[in-house]
Amino acid sequence: MKTSTLPAVRVEPALRSDAEAVLDEGESLSDFVASCVRDGVAWRRTQDAFLARAQEAVARSEREDSGISPSEILRRMDVRLEAAREQLAARKPSAGK
Repeated sequence: MKTSTLPAVRVEPALRSDAEAVLDEGESLSDFVASCVRDGVAWRRTQDAFLARAQEAVARSEREDSGISPSEILRRMDVRLEAAREQLAARKPSAGK
């Protein structure tokens, strides 16, 4: 398999120093940059897939009229928050004991 190069990127000396400071033993700056690019590509693909699934879920919910209203979601969150607060209050020892 042939390889190709990424474009040279100009950075401030401090950023280069910071990058060199975090290199693993035996790792070159080129290895680090290539790894970061691979990770960035994977992250972007993951984000794109997530957004596509979210958009499809919204469209399906609208088509089927099966969504939950924002006010209902907030109401449910308030119920859960109050239950958590009550649990925490029940665990606290009483003052003066």
